[in-house]
Amino acid sequence: MIVLRTFLALAAGFFTMALMLALATASARWAGKQPIAGKSIGAMLWNLGTTLAAALCGGYLTTTLAVDNPLIHALALAIIVLLLSALGAMQSRGSYPIWFSLLMVATGPCAVIAGGLLRLKWMGL
Repeated sequence: MIVLRTFLALAAGFFTMALMLALATASARWAGKQPIAGKSIGAMLWNLGTTLAAALCGGYLTTTLAVDNPLIHALALAIIVLLLSALGAMQSRGSYPIWFSLLMVATGPCAVIAGGLLRLKWMGL
């Protein structure tokens, strides 16, 4: 039962992040604020900001739903986000400046941990 709750906590955090990023991307394209290529500074800052917000919410939710060791759950989600971010950066190499790719890889996991720590602080732990 604990394994199932752990999986559900991680899945909820990850799908929250994915849904927030999908909605942010769709709304930006619908409003015409983000070009399809996404190579302008404004589009890169939008991507960075939405990734930060989504990762904070994902880490917060994962820590909230964790049965025991909530920080371990946030760390597990951060590792998943790190691996997927690195894979995405490798696939899009040459499309963006290297500084942006490295910043995107680092932002997600750090924000997940920050969201988890924020929840722990509010819990009084």
